[in-house]
Amino acid sequence: EVQLVESGGGLVQAGGSLRLSCAASGFTFDDYAIGWFRQAPGKEREGVSGISSSDGSTYYADSVKGRFTISRDNAKNTVYLQMNSLKPEDTAIYYCAAAGRLGAAPVRLWVFTLDGYDYWGQGTQVTVSS
Repeated sequence: EVQLVESGGGLVQAGGSLRLSCAASGFTFDDYAIGWFRQAPGKEREGVSGISSSDGSTYYADSVKGRFTISRDNAKNTVYLQMNSLKPEDTAIYYCAAAGRLGAAPVRLWVFTLDGYDYWGQGTQVTVSS
């Protein structure tokens, strides 16, 4: 079965850090781009970051650029999101998603679109207190 399992969420004070993990199984991880999305109460789900399957290119929403870092370890079938300098507005449920778009348009054109992804995790809660 296909699984994406997020972990590493929790409660942290503003200015602190968290490292989220997304462990994948049941598909050829190396062939998939991975995205991180988040959804805060009363708001739409939004793209946070993404990483391509081939050249490892990374992408960040303007709101997190310079604070968050995405990486992947294909040997472990895991993607990470290092979140530094956290702000209360980062509070949300964070989801990882996988997209198998080999030979398709460049990842940068769809990395933050929900329809670009095939598989989704169940989410992990991140709460940043002021």
